[in-house]
Amino acid sequence: MPQTILYVDDDLALARLAQRYLGRAGYDVVHAADSSSALEALENGSFSAIVLDHYLRSETGLQILAALKQRNISLPVIYVTGSSEATIAIEALKSGASDYVIKTVGEEFWPLMESALRQAITNAELRQAKEKADQEIRLGKERAEVLLAEVNHRVANSLALVAALIRLQVSNSKSEEVKEALTETQARITAIAGMHRSLYTSDDVRQVEMDKYLGTLVKEVQNSVNMEQQGPVIRLEADPVSLASDRAVSVGMIVTELLTNAIKYAYPEGGEGEVRVALQQQGGEKVLLSVEDDGIGWTQNDAPKGTGLGSRIVKSMAATLGSAVQYRPRASGTRAELLLSLQS
Repeated sequence: MPQTILYVDDDLALARLAQRYLGRAGYDVVHAADSSSALEALENGSFSAIVLDHYLRSETGLQILAALKQRNISLPVIYVTGSSEATIAIEALKSGASDYVIKTVGEEFWPLMESALRQAITNAELRQAKEKADQEIRLGKERAEVLLAEVNHRVANSLALVAALIRLQVSNSKSEEVKEALTETQARITAIAGMHRSLYTSDDVRQVEMDKYLGTLVKEVQNSVNMEQQGPVIRLEADPVSLASDRAVSVGMIVTELLTNAIKYAYPEGGEGEVRVALQQQGGEKVLLSVEDDGIGWTQNDAPKGTGLGSRIVKSMAATLGSAVQYRPRASGTRAELLLSLQS
């Protein structure tokens, strides 16, 4: 199918030559003598490019370029000007023209014009194809993010249901050992569910806002472990940092285990106290996670209380983060620290 060119020039003889020469090159040429007829033609027809002469009877091509820009007409424009008017050609390029051709009386003018048109149309088609591809990529990414958010939503709901069932089983169990094991399992499931909940409520499904995630997690762990008594006061201080989802769930599991242990063992039953959880940016790409209390104290060399499964989980999760939990000496109580990188 022939491509249609709008040729804007008040020289009727030159316009006929354009129709003849460019017609032989495979183009259909529509002639317009001024801006009003050119804009009318553009409104009513479909064109691949515009050839625009600088000097017209009552206006210049630069004025028409401005009118095209004002109407968001983005067709490639070949600007035609005299041989001694390089500054005009440069101004036309700045105003949106794709290329320019020097008007001459020799035979080289039309081959140059045809070459400039072909190149400008090709570039415009490539640009349109790229814009279309970019738009499809954006739409595909948006669809994928919506689907991923929905998956995280469903996973979070399913895990919350499992945690609720375990909680029900805890309340019906007569064995203290079974209650304790199920309670710890519920807290671990809650940590994973909270991460998925943070993802589907976030603008970025790949990153978890740790201050919000830990704020919810700490409350849920406290509620699940202390179902029948008040227990120690939990305080959280978390800087607004984000982690990739797989790293966030590892941090969540570590906090769950350390916090569960502190709630259960740091203070004698019925005793008052405080457990502090902190996530503090250390400058650069490092973050320090700490869980500390003022209770009876525990060191890394002490035998684990309970089954020891929590300690193994902490060690394993820390290894996935490329770090290890360190227990710092204190006059009273226990302080566990984990230094990790923000980047995976």
